[in-house]
Amino acid sequence: MTTRNRQATALTLACLCAAALVGCTNDSPKAGQPNTAPPSSSSTPATSVPTSNPSSTMTTPTAPPGRPSTADGLGLSAAEDFLKHYIDLLNFTYATGDTHPLLAASDKGCVGCQGTADYLLKTNARNGGLSGDYTDHLIDVKELFRGDSGRLGGSMTVRSGNYIERPTPSASPVPKQAHTETWQFTLAPAKGNWVMYEIQVDQ
Repeated sequence: MTTRNRQATALTLACLCAAALVGCTNDSPKAGQPNTAPPSSSSTPATSVPTSNPSSTMTTPTAPPGRPSTADGLGLSAAEDFLKHYIDLLNFTYATGDTHPLLAASDKGCVGCQGTADYLLKTNARNGGLSGDYTDHLIDVKELFRGDSGRLGGSMTVRSGNYIERPTPSASPVPKQAHTETWQFTLAPAKGNWVMYEIQVDQ
């Protein structure tokens, strides 16, 4: 979801349509897929890997996080708790490569969600594609507003730590520095609860 190959640059291309909250068309650019181009020759060498390596003490989760009861319903408070849950699902996918829980909490038409899932299916901590502090941390949710379509738009601030990405088993490790991003999102109602409709990262 920005300068991170993981799912960062990918979601920047996603169509948010937040102003009207009317959704994306099939003509939207293919989003959710990270920049998988190999690093240029001027890329930071592997010797510059961030020193923080919390993965040495991290354990792979055995089950996805359950949706908290506070995230049920279509209120604004439920939306905030759903966003926290969605970040937890992303972190579970980073660790395991299991994309089913993430996609179950996403609209079937969410291009960014599907692209992210496709990438993390191949690049995750379980198969050695991610190591270090690759988890995302929700800092703040703001600017929530309802659209005429019944969808909910807004933005959230997300922080990630220092981690290492290896897009393929034979690829050189690529260090990623800790940083904070703003994610724009649209939620849609589905069976009485919010699901992720679309998401992108502000550059």
